[in-house]
Amino acid sequence: MFVKVSILMSCYNSQATISKSVESILSQSYEDIELLICDDGSIDDTYKTIEEYSKADKRISIFKNEKNIGLTKSLNFLINKSDGEFIARQDDDDISLEQRIEKQIKVINDLNLDFVTSRAKILGTDKLIPGISFNLPVSFVMNFKNPFIHGTLLIKKKILNDVGNYDERFYYAQDYKLFSDLVAKGYKYTTIKEPLYRLNVKDNISNNFKKEQDYYSRCVRNNSIPN
Repeated sequence: MFVKVSILMSCYNSQATISKSVESILSQSYEDIELLICDDGSIDDTYKTIEEYSKADKRISIFKNEKNIGLTKSLNFLINKSDGEFIARQDDDDISLEQRIEKQIKVINDLNLDFVTSRAKILGTDKLIPGISFNLPVSFVMNFKNPFIHGTLLIKKKILNDVGNYDERFYYAQDYKLFSDLVAKGYKYTTIKEPLYRLNVKDNISNNFKKEQDYYSRCVRNNSIPN
């Protein structure tokens, strides 16, 4: 028996990458999915692109912010629009392997977990991440960086709701904050050793707003509220 998975994607000026990202979700081997896409005030043809996909595939629902409100609020908006028992993430410039959702659902059910992530390979280099830190305790790595890849997250919607979804005080590093809260509250999880995701690291939020990302990440580690 399949349970529905709601896959969330927020996009901004991503007309060059979003087609491959969307198609990687539409080609998933897992059957019962919906893809919710929020255009966060793009000024290029991103919305036009996702509109064409939504016309061609009934599993896609699209939304548009009149102005850019950021990833955190956009994801919370999509969570509230979702119908699935599980929530999964997908970034607009990354690619999910065909069996990603199927394998994650099997692991989360077989091991009775609350959430699951996987490793990934960097697009263009095939570098595997996490690397060495994958073999270290998450509680240790969490003191220095986010041990999880946000785009690979699959989580029970109930668990996400129980922690208040994404903390909107964190405009950046919202994933680090979420994972920190989940681990601190003792939810059960694992990271699949097999890379099920292809991650873009060029011209993305983490690189383009490194100073801001570092500040918000320090707030997570210090358990403090951003200014």
